[in-house]
Amino acid sequence: MLETVLNPGPIPARLPARPGDCHKGDFGAVGVLGGAPGMAGAALLAGRAALACGAGRVYLGLLDERIAVDPATPELMIGAPGSMLALPHPACLVAGPGMGHAASAREWLEATLPLEHALLLDADALNLIAGDEALLARVRARPAATLITPHPGEAARLLGASTAAIQADRIQAADRLARLTGATVVLKGAGTLVCHPGGEPWRNTTGNPGMAAPGMGDVLSGIIAALLVQGMTAEQAAMTGVWLHGAAADAAVAAGAGPAGLMASEVILAARRLLNRA
Repeated sequence: MLETVLNPGPIPARLPARPGDCHKGDFGAVGVLGGAPGMAGAALLAGRAALACGAGRVYLGLLDERIAVDPATPELMIGAPGSMLALPHPACLVAGPGMGHAASAREWLEATLPLEHALLLDADALNLIAGDEALLARVRARPAATLITPHPGEAARLLGASTAAIQADRIQAADRLARLTGATVVLKGAGTLVCHPGGEPWRNTTGNPGMAAPGMGDVLSGIIAALLVQGMTAEQAAMTGVWLHGAAADAAVAAGAGPAGLMASEVILAARRLLNRA
């Protein structure tokens, strides 16, 4: 079992200052694949978070193809799921928020695995991979950066263990997940852990009980993806995104927005403010 947990300080990494002659193409592209009927909100939250945290362009490939625009955030570009297979570089695709478990969801997930850009797997994407050795082998074989962001229940399904066992030794669980998938692991929960294959685990110290609310994980995925496409490594983006996500929730609660009733959309706005002060 690993025993060392590193905490590198207030904010793990910072984005470089933006030059005066920059344009949106300089800040990468984030895609979000998910949003099956009845669950589009998860994908929308991830996309809004990526946009608020500086991604130059954000595309949504919704499985619910009835949705053509997000009236609250018209800057998001919404298309069919297949549009996620042709993102401009540099890019990170977030697959899983609100994806569901239908056969079509698995087919779209499988289609993303050969892509040459970064891939962040969350939520239903992790549930589809759990117990599917063929998909898991393709995740391990990816040459590009791969991140997974399981909560304890999803981690348990991936490892074939109980949630109680995951919580009893979270450091070991994060290390096992990194070895199993070859991915940078974000094991969510109180004291979220980030573990990179072959590296030391890092434990976050920001955040509060108000984050036990719908959509928080979707927001985290969008934040991490945005930081990655702006030049951070997968490990830097994971650590910084987790820190920023928790610190934003702390700021929102300090302003009176929680902990009871704290909403994921409020964390997005607080994260943008903190990111621009860092």
